[in-house]
Amino acid sequence: MSNSRNGGGRGTRGGRRLVADRRNAAPAKAPRAKTRAPRRGRSARTRRPRRGGILGAIGALFRFIWRLVFGIMWRGALALVLILAGATAYMYTTLPDVTELVDGRARGSVTMLDRDGNVFAWRGDQYGGLIDTNSVDPDILNAIVATEDRRFFSHWGISLRGIASAIRINLREGRGPLEGHGGSTITQQVAKLLCLGVAFDPDEWESEAAYEADCRRGSLWRKIQEVPFSLAMELRYTKDEILTIYLNRAYMGAGAYGVEAATQRYFGHSATEASPSEAAILAGLLTAPSRYAPTSSLQRSHDRAAVVLQLMADQGYLSAAQVAEARANPATLSEAAQANAGGYFADWVMTQGPDFLLRDTTEDVIIRTTFDPLIQAAAEAALEEVFANQVREGSEAEAAIIVMDADGAVRAMVGGRQSGTGLFNRATMAMRQPGSAFKPFVYATALDLGWRFDDLIADAPLTIDIPGSGPYSPRNYTGEFYGMVTLTEALRASLNTPAVRLSEQVGRDLVRTVASEFGIESDLALGPALALGASESTLIEMTGAYAGILNGGSAVTPYGLIDLRLIGDTEPMMGQGGGIRERVISEYAARQLTYMMAQAVAQGTGQRAQLSDRPVAGKTGTTTSARDAWFIGFTADYVAGVWMGYDDNSPLSGVTGGGLPAEIWRLTMEEVHDGIPPRPLPMIDPAQEARPEEVIEETPGRRPDLAEQILMEVLGLLGGNRRN
Repeated sequence: MSNSRNGGGRGTRGGRRLVADRRNAAPAKAPRAKTRAPRRGRSARTRRPRRGGILGAIGALFRFIWRLVFGIMWRGALALVLILAGATAYMYTTLPDVTELVDGRARGSVTMLDRDGNVFAWRGDQYGGLIDTNSVDPDILNAIVATEDRRFFSHWGISLRGIASAIRINLREGRGPLEGHGGSTITQQVAKLLCLGVAFDPDEWESEAAYEADCRRGSLWRKIQEVPFSLAMELRYTKDEILTIYLNRAYMGAGAYGVEAATQRYFGHSATEASPSEAAILAGLLTAPSRYAPTSSLQRSHDRAAVVLQLMADQGYLSAAQVAEARANPATLSEAAQANAGGYFADWVMTQGPDFLLRDTTEDVIIRTTFDPLIQAAAEAALEEVFANQVREGSEAEAAIIVMDADGAVRAMVGGRQSGTGLFNRATMAMRQPGSAFKPFVYATALDLGWRFDDLIADAPLTIDIPGSGPYSPRNYTGEFYGMVTLTEALRASLNTPAVRLSEQVGRDLVRTVASEFGIESDLALGPALALGASESTLIEMTGAYAGILNGGSAVTPYGLIDLRLIGDTEPMMGQGGGIRERVISEYAARQLTYMMAQAVAQGTGQRAQLSDRPVAGKTGTTTSARDAWFIGFTADYVAGVWMGYDDNSPLSGVTGGGLPAEIWRLTMEEVHDGIPPRPLPMIDPAQEARPEEVIEETPGRRPDLAEQILMEVLGLLGGNRRN
């Protein structure tokens, strides 16, 4: 019964033992299903239970903000990287070949040679020619890298460490983070020199200086712009090529661009050879070119070079022994750089040719000039000696000197007590009254009309009625009158009444014409005071006019430029064949006038200008209230003019043309003529020209006026005493 109840048929077929079910047996295990492993961090076993309440909400908020900020940051960083890459790629495509970048000057240079062919001055932007890392002296290269960017060969154009250090230094010194030290690599400095690839456009910038100031701007945006440009240069050029651009474009002071121009400018040789001390000076210039230029302050330049030498030693470029030797033997300037000569002369020469070849030249020009450095040194020394020993300390009086040949070739020019370039040149720019220094042109006019050096003229009271102004009555410096005097005596004593009387007799219009033809181009007075130098003129005009007297009566044009050529050319583009122009008075008149002026120095107002070994002809000039004091004179070899006065037209104290100006003239000319054999002046011999006193010869233009005739008769009755 139990078999049927339990399905015994199936059990017997299998031969299995039939066993009753246990009531309390454990249930059979179900087969284990395959499940996916829980994700890391999300397992119920590891997941932290979230806190509820306020703390849970704050935590959720912070987690949300972090995920948001992190997402923005990495997306922003990715965008910046893409922008930087795009900007770098674009700038990479705009960069030209290195050879197009080494000379970035907007204008050219002018190199001046003296009369012997030696360089004495530079103007414009000097570029010495291409030099690269293979040709430059290794000491220069090492000094620049050690000073400007010690990690130059290892970075990619930007040094974050350098920028951070610069910001830290600026903040410590009380400046803004980008003010002062910039932390720029050499690559970034080249980026500035290239103005980030923006060329100079005269329509956009007021001047080249404004353009360069904009290029050197240190704003945050400018720093950001430098990054892709610097990276592009690092990709486009090799390190040596970047250094080559830097070596050729960096401003090195004194108008020199690049190490080649600077080495030539300061040391007189090429940058292919330089001592460690010279290299240290050149590298030291890069921080502040004008301040550390050795022509500005050699001591300051040496102090800066000492710092550079130590940097080179610290980085293994120099041994301790080499540094010690360099400090013991500091670099010296070349003779031309030491002299720093001819500032006023060089400035004046820059006005003697067309602007496109001189002041505005885009080419490199070489000028041969008439300049003589020895004569210049003599003039400067004379001026310094007189002001040091014969002028009260603190005086603001000024002086100017010009020395020239008889044909107008200017050999020296001092435009004031201060030396330098771009200064007010009192020798060529100051318009001043010449006073009695103008009188020779009155006598030149009369002599050319037939008057003689020994003709008589009255030094007596004279009144001329000037329409609209009233009577004009000239007086002598002494306040006395001397009766009948010869023309020679009148000029020798610088008498005023005879000069005015003579000017009126020959015609003041004719006097004005003669003075103009001799080269006094300023507006000349219309009234009778013309004869006494009431008009204004410049020292160079007056000195040039006296040169016309020396050369026998022909006008001259003062000149300093002999010829001009471009660097690399053998033939000059323009030249000056000499300054002598047309004849103004006869040679005989000029020889008489020279004799008369020689008497003014030998026995008259110009005696302090006498030279011990040769004759001198000249004339003093002192204006009303002694506002101007002049002495202009010549020997057979040179003409020199000296002016002294105040820039504000204040009166001089106790100074006349026969005083300090004549003294400066003498000291200058003594040095100038040292070693030159004495020669006689081109003048008449009065003994051979003498005539009987009783013979009064009528000559063209010589018509004694009524006052003179009466005075002659009175003096004759008194026995002919002319010194009454």
